[in-house]
Amino acid sequence: MTYDNFLKILAPYCEEVFARFQNKLILPPKQKILGVRTPTLRKIAKKHLNEIDEIFSFPNEYYEISFIKLTMASLLPYQDFLKYLDECVKLIDNWALCDSFKANCIKNHKKGFLPIIEKYFITKKEFCQRYALVCLLSYYMEEEYFEILLSYLQRADTSYYYVHMASAWLTAEIIIKHYEFGLQILHSHILDVKTHNKSIQKARESFRLNADKKAFLNTLKIKN
Repeated sequence: MTYDNFLKILAPYCEEVFARFQNKLILPPKQKILGVRTPTLRKIAKKHLNEIDEIFSFPNEYYEISFIKLTMASLLPYQDFLKYLDECVKLIDNWALCDSFKANCIKNHKKGFLPIIEKYFITKKEFCQRYALVCLLSYYMEEEYFEILLSYLQRADTSYYYVHMASAWLTAEIIIKHYEFGLQILHSHILDVKTHNKSIQKARESFRLNADKKAFLNTLKIKN
């Protein structure tokens, strides 16, 4: 498989209108976008999984190539997944790649994966921290990890927009799934004001909370 041949595989699925839409949605787009839809990219990644090393050698000229690389790695068994992970995290430079990069194999290795989350988080790079927070949101929303969740929320550098939004998303999900613990976070004021208020907004937008809880959360907003 050559790079040019792989682009030819993608070519029939490229949609110009969808590419323009994605260019507006993924800000700032650092790669060119072909406009291939996500389900198609996942099918292609799965179909060519046995060619992963060749495909990982391709240039990251297009968003779709990076997406396919991340998807391929996410389909691997845990130990194989780890071999590609550093290279995968380096590819993440926008929220769409970050939030779609989920490996089910982590679910059975949660404790062992925590030091890896920490490794990326302490780089203090925007999308490394977002990746760490999204991993916590995806795999660690259980009572035994409450103290760990608190630690990351306290240390997140929310001066980065996409870290701020991930912190608010994580907090909102905690509020929705573990309401009393979520209230503890809000009352403790460990979040900066903008993330505190954004967390409340995102929680209140969810259909998973009843009207009374939403009304009470509204009283916890902090006025600037």
